[in-house]
Amino acid sequence: MNFSDINFISILVAALSSFTLSNVWYSNMLFRQAWLESCGLTELDFQGASKNKAFVGTFLFSFVSAFLLSIFLGNDSDIGLSVVTGFSIGLFWVSSSLGLSYIYEQRPLKLFFINSGYYVSQFSLMGLIIGGWP
Repeated sequence: MNFSDINFISILVAALSSFTLSNVWYSNMLFRQAWLESCGLTELDFQGASKNKAFVGTFLFSFVSAFLLSIFLGNDSDIGLSVVTGFSIGLFWVSSSLGLSYIYEQRPLKLFFINSGYYVSQFSLMGLIIGGWP
């Protein structure tokens, strides 16, 4: 693949959508309290954390994910195939990998569903944007 064939605008928008999704998914509107409880964390644990570092890291990892998804999809993927591919990556690659770790780490099933649900949604959304971009 030639880098001139890559649509960096769609990748940037997909990364921003993933960044936005993470802020909603792990907020009080959705799963923050259940996620904190399942992780064994409290709000106090985040008081000393650098929000800038978390935001920059979240965006950079989201950009890398969107970039690699774009390369994986190529230029000829339509919107349906892109969404199904993103969904499949989230469900079968990421969730199954998380599941293996969670079994051995003896992490709660609730945490698995929260985090896996995020990744399935993230990759599906990025596939929608990358595949549907004009």
